[in-house]
Amino acid sequence: MKPLRIAMWSGPRNISTAMMRAWENRGDSAVIDEPLYAHYLAHTGLQHPGRDAIIAAGETDWRKVAARLTGPVPEGKPIWFQKHMTHHLLPHIARDWLDGLTHVFLIRDPRAVLVSYIKSRPQVTAEEIFQYVRNRGGGIPPVIDAGEFLKAPEQQLRSLCANLGIDFTPRMLKWPAGPRSNDGVWASHWYDAVLRSTGFEPYRARDTQVPAEHQDVIDSVMPAFEQLYALRLQ
Repeated sequence: MKPLRIAMWSGPRNISTAMMRAWENRGDSAVIDEPLYAHYLAHTGLQHPGRDAIIAAGETDWRKVAARLTGPVPEGKPIWFQKHMTHHLLPHIARDWLDGLTHVFLIRDPRAVLVSYIKSRPQVTAEEIFQYVRNRGGGIPPVIDAGEFLKAPEQQLRSLCANLGIDFTPRMLKWPAGPRSNDGVWASHWYDAVLRSTGFEPYRARDTQVPAEHQDVIDSVMPAFEQLYALRLQ
């Protein structure tokens, strides 16, 4: 059978790493953690925590990354879960290789993201990638809202698996704490909560009061979020 290559696109301060844990714990899935990150840092020159180590450990040629992601799945497993950040897909990167992947979009209220992050970085929006996938694939790719997901992880995962044509397994809900060999080298900077986790965190309301000096950022991204939110899995 043709392997299922799942590209899950997310922004920062979301539940994307916990999602990676869930798919890895299935047992039938290989996972990869932000494979375009090294190229993103090398191309933009941005200073992120662990920048030199990330570039040294990763692949800085996006063409080689694309070839890997659309090539053989590690260990011959039937599912390959690929965790991506939308802003890593820089404008100069070709899009045709995306046709070889099955796309899922993980969204979160931008106000909660901004309040958590309190800075913005140049990025390709999830809306742009979504429209490309929709136009090329002829259908609506699944969209998951992180807030709604955390209220009912099992129901959401069952719905996603059904959408993808695979069986749900309860193994996706619980996993052992600690690091993984598949974690990016940046894990020590960003993954403290996930490293302690054994499952998805319970839902709790987040602060969405945006400082006035950042309101223009929210105004620019809310239309895209609202478009995607209207198409979310329910």
